[in-house]
Amino acid sequence: MEPPPLVPPPAKLGWLDALRGLAALVVVFDHSSYTFMADFRQELMPHFNTSRYGIMVFFLVSGYIIPASLERRGCVRTFWMGRIFRVYPLWTVVVLALLAANFLGVAELHDFGGQSAVTAVVAHATMLQELLGTPNVLLVLWTLSYEMSFYLLVVALFTVGLHRHSAAIAVTLAVLSAASVTAGAVLPASALSGLVGTDLLIVCASIVMGLAICCASAGSPALRVLGGVLGGVQALVLVPFNGTVPLWEGLLILAVMFLGTAVHRAENGQYTWRRTAAAAVLVVICAVGSAYWSAADHHFARRGWILAFLLAVLTFAVGLAWRGRRVPPMLTGLGTISYSVYLVHPLLLAVIDGTIGRRRHDSPVLEVAFFAALLPVCLLTHRCVEAPGQALGRSLAARVRPSRTGR
Repeated sequence: MEPPPLVPPPAKLGWLDALRGLAALVVVFDHSSYTFMADFRQELMPHFNTSRYGIMVFFLVSGYIIPASLERRGCVRTFWMGRIFRVYPLWTVVVLALLAANFLGVAELHDFGGQSAVTAVVAHATMLQELLGTPNVLLVLWTLSYEMSFYLLVVALFTVGLHRHSAAIAVTLAVLSAASVTAGAVLPASALSGLVGTDLLIVCASIVMGLAICCASAGSPALRVLGGVLGGVQALVLVPFNGTVPLWEGLLILAVMFLGTAVHRAENGQYTWRRTAAAAVLVVICAVGSAYWSAADHHFARRGWILAFLLAVLTFAVGLAWRGRRVPPMLTGLGTISYSVYLVHPLLLAVIDGTIGRRRHDSPVLEVAFFAALLPVCLLTHRCVEAPGQALGRSLAARVRPSRTGR
């Protein structure tokens, strides 16, 4: 007898769409305030880190839905096809648009230093560039490197049959995060790149990732396990030892995503709510402790991070409590286009900064006008780029013969 689907019907996921939409708006405000409300931003950030709030909500939502998507399919091959056609089409369009804007002289690219264009392109193509010593062509792309690492870990756990241990994994990663605060203070950012060289690391990581995805998607059970383990080990090496965020925060990001998975398991009867709540409390304690004991010389920045994290967890909890109730269509619609909102807004800001320039004084009117201009553009990119890409991915996945695994 086939087990019931692990993903609830779309109508029951409205609260997740609402959270995605809210998180996207907060991230947009965080970045657009540099241009339109710099003074207000400078006053706000020490008390409330809007960027970390938004991305932690995103990570909790991803943790809830991504493993469920894989387990519902029961097939690594179709999972990767779904992810590729979900993430890459819009990513490609936005990056190409930025390159075109740079060529026309209306936007500037980040300085890649002495890194060659080829290795920078390869690093971005893996979507692990943040963890491969490569500056992000768009700043927001750094979070996608952690998303990709999470995909690799989820596939690894699924192929070896350990995917049901989400709560224990979340707590373990959170404890390691707290334990690594001292090491993180002395470990330089992108430590592996400094040790072996960025170019060599990119080449090796790209090959390993390609092999991991291909093998994990193969028909042979032994190859699937090999591919899963390869990808999982790569993620566990790159996240703590080659990210640009502190070591403790990289581990905590993974812990937060697995906490989202634990919540999903509790909702579907695989865990007790008491077990999930205990895991959540431990993750929060480790997160607050890690943030408090790190950055000891930057009290206000530390306080802003802690408040943002706590509010992100609270926001997710409120959304969870709201599940099953009717969510306003405006919020679910905003969640539907949230990926476009997340990727398109820095492109528009780059063009504005490269042409008009940043405001010397706060201008709430221009801030609101930016949102008013952004959302219709994102609705267009969703309909013209995202939706067709997802439809193509579903069509191709439907033709693939499933190779099931996971115990």
